[in-house]
Amino acid sequence: MQSETQIPILLASAPRFARRLALFYGAVFALIGSHLPFFPLWMKAVGIDASWIGIISAVPSVTRFTALPLVTGLAEGWGSLRGAMILTTGATALGFALIGTQHVPVLVFLVYAATACMWTPIVPLTDAYALRGVARYGLDYGPLRLWGSAAFVAGALACGLLADLISARYLIWIIATLAAFGALVSLALLPMEKPSASSVARHGMAGLLRQRSFLVIILASALIQSSHAAYYIFASITWQRFGFDGLTIAALWSVGVVAEIVVFALSPRLTLRPSSLVMIGAFAAMARWLITAQEPPVTALVVVQLAHGLTFGLTQLGTMGLMVRHVALPVMAAGQGYLAACGGIVNATASILCGLAYARYGQGVYDMMAAMAACGGLLTWVARRCGAFSREGVSII
Repeated sequence: MQSETQIPILLASAPRFARRLALFYGAVFALIGSHLPFFPLWMKAVGIDASWIGIISAVPSVTRFTALPLVTGLAEGWGSLRGAMILTTGATALGFALIGTQHVPVLVFLVYAATACMWTPIVPLTDAYALRGVARYGLDYGPLRLWGSAAFVAGALACGLLADLISARYLIWIIATLAAFGALVSLALLPMEKPSASSVARHGMAGLLRQRSFLVIILASALIQSSHAAYYIFASITWQRFGFDGLTIAALWSVGVVAEIVVFALSPRLTLRPSSLVMIGAFAAMARWLITAQEPPVTALVVVQLAHGLTFGLTQLGTMGLMVRHVALPVMAAGQGYLAACGGIVNATASILCGLAYARYGQGVYDMMAAMAACGGLLTWVARRCGAFSREGVSII
């Protein structure tokens, strides 16, 4: 509870907190949107062969369930999410700048591995910081998070334009520049009170893994979000095989992200329980992948892509809503770390299985994705029926 004298101060600070966090989300996801298409092109341009490109590209997936939980746990123990965000974004910017000076595969691998250890925890740390701000200032998570999705699209589109204008050997410096911009923006984030050591000790980071509701939240989210694995890996390949041109493929991807942004923007109007949002996201994903498996025409695919707002957007909103209700704020960073780690393990496993299934069954791989999403929704439903989410309330964050 805030004292009456604190309320006017919080009301005055809330818009500043929201603007600066929205800008930071944009910087973080613009970096992701540029790294995704640019980094492999840069590696190829400087003479790194395909086998090393594959090994180096796998590094972030590994750090998500190894270094990431360690960094978020240390940030929690340190007691300053803002400080951890400044440190990790600064180290990430320095890391990408150093990568740009290396052309020997093993050296790129080593520097990139060190960079990824600092880079991959940034989104979980940001989500934890955002949820603390949501609780402190009475804000909504969705309108803050949508700027990340918008910046991802802008970053990816800008990459497409710049790739035709500059040599691929210099693409790394665009990535490094965006990383530096994120580090600069982090300095403007508003500080929040440091949780007391007794508060952190009382709630206990290790205790999260003994909490039934928390385990359900991270596993259900991992299953539903990782059901997108086949889509992320094989959608463009499949659409190209169908004869779609590059513009059509780009438009189909964009429709999905725009739908996600719209859902985030409208989230303050949603009054369903967070667990209901997760279940809607899960069963929308099941329907989406079952339809995708039938190789629908492009007109139907547009409708299917609009469902991304439900399958990803609602699942993210519901997950964050459950997290803020079932994870104590003093250990939220650790909770976000475990969420990201669980998602990383499930997604890596799903990606490997997708490759094997696609090679044998083609579009039939989406039937497996539909089953994954259904399991996530069913797990959430059973947990709610058993009372695991008795404290969730009915409002969305």
